Amino acid sequence: MNLPRLHPRTIEAVKERADIVDVVGEHVVLKKKGREFVGICPFHDDKSPSMTVSPAKQFYYCFSCGAGGNAIKFLMELQRTSFSEVVLDLARKYQLPVETLDGPQQERLRQQLSRRDRLHRVLALAAGWFQGQLRAPEGAAALTYLRQSRGLSETTLEAFQLGYAPAGWDGLLQHLQQVEGLGPDLLEAAGLVVARKGGGGFYDRFRDRVMVPIRDRQGRVIGFGGRGLDGAEPKYLNSPETEVFEKGKHLFGLDRAADAIRRDDRAVVVEGYFDVIALHAAGITNAVAALGTALSSSQITQLCRCCDSRRLILNFDSDGAGIRAAQRAIGEVEQLALQGQLELRVLHLPAGKDPDEFLQQHGPGEYRSLLDQAPLWLDWQIEQVLEGKDLARADQFQQAVSGLVQLLGKLPQSAVRSHYLQQVAERLSGGQARLAIQLEEDLRQQVKGQRWHGRSAKWEQPGEVGHRERAEAEILRLYLHCPSWRGVIRAELRRRELDDFALQHHRQLWAAIGELEEDNLGAGRLEAINRGTAPGLDLADLDLPRLLGDRLLVEQSALLGRLTPLLEPSEVQRLALAHPPLQLRGATASLERQRVLRRCRHLLDAWSSQRLQTLEQCIARLLEEERDAPPATAAPSAPAAPPAPGAGLDMETRIHDLFDALNGDALRFQEAYYAERRYLNQLDDGRRAGYEETLSVPAS
Repeated sequence: MNLPRLHPRTIEAVKERADIVDVVGEHVVLKKKGREFVGICPFHDDKSPSMTVSPAKQFYYCFSCGAGGNAIKFLMELQRTSFSEVVLDLARKYQLPVETLDGPQQERLRQQLSRRDRLHRVLALAAGWFQGQLRAPEGAAALTYLRQSRGLSETTLEAFQLGYAPAGWDGLLQHLQQVEGLGPDLLEAAGLVVARKGGGGFYDRFRDRVMVPIRDRQGRVIGFGGRGLDGAEPKYLNSPETEVFEKGKHLFGLDRAADAIRRDDRAVVVEGYFDVIALHAAGITNAVAALGTALSSSQITQLCRCCDSRRLILNFDSDGAGIRAAQRAIGEVEQLALQGQLELRVLHLPAGKDPDEFLQQHGPGEYRSLLDQAPLWLDWQIEQVLEGKDLARADQFQQAVSGLVQLLGKLPQSAVRSHYLQQVAERLSGGQARLAIQLEEDLRQQVKGQRWHGRSAKWEQPGEVGHRERAEAEILRLYLHCPSWRGVIRAELRRRELDDFALQHHRQLWAAIGELEEDNLGAGRLEAINRGTAPGLDLADLDLPRLLGDRLLVEQSALLGRLTPLLEPSEVQRLALAHPPLQLRGATASLERQRVLRRCRHLLDAWSSQRLQTLEQCIARLLEEERDAPPATAAPSAPAAPPAPGAGLDMETRIHDLFDALNGDALRFQEAYYAERRYLNQLDDGRRAGYEETLSVPAS
């Protein structure tokens, strides 16, 4: 989208509507602490909650890395997008009118925003048509399946608006085109139809399937899940990702379950659509499901926002795929669970049943009882490590010990770790008390080694806090004792987005400096200097060290002691002030370099967590699509046409296009990571270059 110039009314409306807790809470699990909220900062490698979010001030701040600002700045930093993009996204989310300063541009923007509304309408019409087909003669087998095999009542069928997609190739396409007057391009954008190979029209994506509408938190249809009836693969077919449907950002059933999750103060996460439907039909209405993928951190954050105690119970299938899905979900929230930010439990039903099967045979009462007894995630993982191991055999005993050491090494030094060490030592000893004591001590030593081995790479990082403190102190010392450079320093800090000092005493000093200068020059003048549109020569007239000393002595005497080295530098520090441009260059580059390195680590972690699809998998998918595509209509006597020139090249292009589409997230993280690395090199090159090329002292 060619971004417009937004009208100030739109910007102000977004600022008023976008609540800081709501915005940050979509990306960070927040826990209420007094009048504020705390959570893990996403802008650095945070191990304990260091970010504070204030509803009263509509402001967030990380006391570790110094990130801070309002809701708009949070999204700009997190998503690495522009101010206008963030404001537009928030306006769309809160359904606020968008005004621009350009008339034609306003109309183009209105059309782009209305496209999402049209997609929602198309999907709602499709849901209604599918629902009608379930009651038509063609849907008799599907209706029997839902009533008898699934045991669903009419009330449940209506509540979830279940439907049926007929076996024909273009039933939905013809209906929406002829009755509703909708074009095929819009239907394709909604994920409802697929273009035929060679451009010969379109056909329905879903055929001979029970249809389950997927809704967002507002209850709008955003996609579908289709369950095959004739044994065709895949058994379940989901809508593709579209402008309104991102699988990793939505949970099936959350629109209906949110209130129940709040009431019960816990959420039950299952694997399939029909597990959710069966649980809701049985009165267990706090159940949701992921959409054909592993549970993502975004989905977990949404669930945590619905229950104050942040209690999640994973009830996945007991087969290998279900266990792997549970392990992946645990991996997403492991750090939060270790820090007590949420309570995570895992329920595996007996005899390998899924919730739907269990409810049909045992009823909701027994299911609720098992929910209440579900073990904590760590207890469940311990059982998984010991599952099937013959501890009398040396090789399997060693495998069990290695797995347990790796697992318990994640726990912080606390009574909890001691409890688990004692527990697993007793399990391994087979009830022999003396052996249990020896095993516990041995496990304790191995866990200590595991914790060092697992974290040494991070501990080997340079002392970034010390570097940051020195760099910030250099900038403040320059500002206080090189008056003619104050305007340049302010403009440079604003340009590099470094005017939010990370360390609290530095931040307090900078705020005091700003108050003194604003009292003397006015807020408008000071802001112009920050932006670089005014030289700031009059800033040199203020004797800041004396004025600050007087103010701090009266108002904050304890802080004055900590800031004295800045207000009264030593002889060595005064000698360093002889070359302000070089010192400013080095200090600002050092601060920005640390920020870029933190982003690189974050992007590298995000990139490495993506599961890549290989070229072979892309080829297999394309071949499967061609096999499932309807045969092209041709005259009976017409001979088979030879392959078109360049057909091989076209297939190669399609393979690479599909590879790029399936690995979009990983490729974006990769691109962003290398962009940050290139910028890091530019910073280093610039730091080595002569600073006088870019900065000069204003003429006095």
